[in-house]
Amino acid sequence: MKRLRAYWRDEHGGGAAEFAIVVFPFSALIFGIIHLCLMLYATQNLQFAAQGAARCSSVMSTTTCNTPGAVQTYAAGLYKGPNISATFAYTTAGCGNTVTGNGSYTVNAVLVSTSVPLVATACFPSVH
Repeated sequence: MKRLRAYWRDEHGGGAAEFAIVVFPFSALIFGIIHLCLMLYATQNLQFAAQGAARCSSVMSTTTCNTPGAVQTYAAGLYKGPNISATFAYTTAGCGNTVTGNGSYTVNAVLVSTSVPLVATACFPSVH
């Protein structure tokens, strides 16, 4: 009986056990925060590229952005965020020159991996 009480009171290795319990949730939290920040950065860059291309198609329609393909190429050149395989579509419906950017960001947070779709739309009226 004395030996059992001494075993339960012994604290050798207690820190290692606590670390083993806490390390996975803490790592998931840290990596989740990092990926959330990268996802927000990708969304902001996607919006910036869509706005720049929509403005280019409205203002510089005779030089740089004179065809739908040129607008899409211009938008892809403006996107500088993480690699999300961003694609851009150009239409002249609605409010004028509309550019829509699409991408998919993969979040890897230790044991959880999920894909989050990102979409940005910008529209500028035609100047002509």
